[in-house]
Amino acid sequence: MFSLTRTAISKAFGSKATRQFSTSFKAFQTVKVNLPETSFETYQLEKGPENVFDIDSSELMRLYREMVTIRRMEMAADGLYKSKMIRGFCHLCTGQEAVASGMESAITKEDNIITAYRCHGYTHARGGSIKSVLSELLGRRDGISHGKGGSMHMFAKGFFGGNGIVGAQVPVGAGIAFAQWYKGQNNVTFALYGDGASNQGQVFEAYNMAKLWNLPAIFVCENNKYGMGTSANRSSASTNYFTRGDYIPGIRVNGMDVLAVRQACAFAKEYSSNGNGPLVLEMVTYRYGGHSMSDPGTTYRTREEIQNMRSANDPIQGLKHVILNLGVSDENSLKQIDKEARAVVDEATKEAKASPEPELKDFWVDVYAPGTEPPFLRGREPQEVHYYN
Repeated sequence: MFSLTRTAISKAFGSKATRQFSTSFKAFQTVKVNLPETSFETYQLEKGPENVFDIDSSELMRLYREMVTIRRMEMAADGLYKSKMIRGFCHLCTGQEAVASGMESAITKEDNIITAYRCHGYTHARGGSIKSVLSELLGRRDGISHGKGGSMHMFAKGFFGGNGIVGAQVPVGAGIAFAQWYKGQNNVTFALYGDGASNQGQVFEAYNMAKLWNLPAIFVCENNKYGMGTSANRSSASTNYFTRGDYIPGIRVNGMDVLAVRQACAFAKEYSSNGNGPLVLEMVTYRYGGHSMSDPGTTYRTREEIQNMRSANDPIQGLKHVILNLGVSDENSLKQIDKEARAVVDEATKEAKASPEPELKDFWVDVYAPGTEPPFLRGREPQEVHYYN
């Protein structure tokens, strides 16, 4: 069983947040996990991910802490938006934490991820600090995009956003995979999109190019059952998104189970990096809130449906159940992690609020790579011109 020691850790929080978790996972042991048979469904594959596997108990605890932290971070963003400190768009991933955390657990920093606008969890999982995410939402200088990107445009090493145009990130992801293939890198790119974007023509064009050139591209449909306020059944003639690649094999995954996501992503990485070409993953997940903060999320689905998903399929509670059943940790230790996650996020929130706003001169920076700037750049109006030295 894990004992909690007062040792600083750094993996998930970066250097921008002053307060970090004071608990580290001292004991290390390998435990065997047996996933339900319903965790995966395959298409055009002789063999899919393994349901029975070994995992280090410290990784189970890290995954629990990361998902708890992401949820706390999104709850903080919810409060900031409702207090009118966050303006504009704000799409939260509450309920979908298992996809970002499970994916990150299965890959390396040399692999790449690109997603749509529900990107806060991925930003943190890829290494962005809580303070940098919340500061970005507040439009502050300490934000991960220096306060100029907001909710939909966050980036980190190996993370290409955060993209606001529905479906447009999918062909970009195929292009990133092409660059990896062209450079001879033995890595993969995960290009994520929602069920609402799944009928975009550019998605199928990206499928075609990726298969034509056998690129290490893994297309991931985060099927949270609703594209804005339209259910998948009302928008898609076929909701078997994992078969949509036709000539590309696919896997449907229980996206509410972080360990199933981890297994599927590890399988996909090995499959594509071994020269087998692209793969389509469908992560069946669920968002507890609305499409964005301006959507109450209850006009097109019932409160009972939401509550049932929370009580029966919550990814954090699901992993907690696994940890307790395997004897990896106990209730008190997990409660301590919950308590510390709240404290860490609360302090990061205070720091984000205290961060200054960008200066006007900052808005001319990051448009071009240093050294490639043109002589001048026009602003919002013809008379608003900035000259580069």
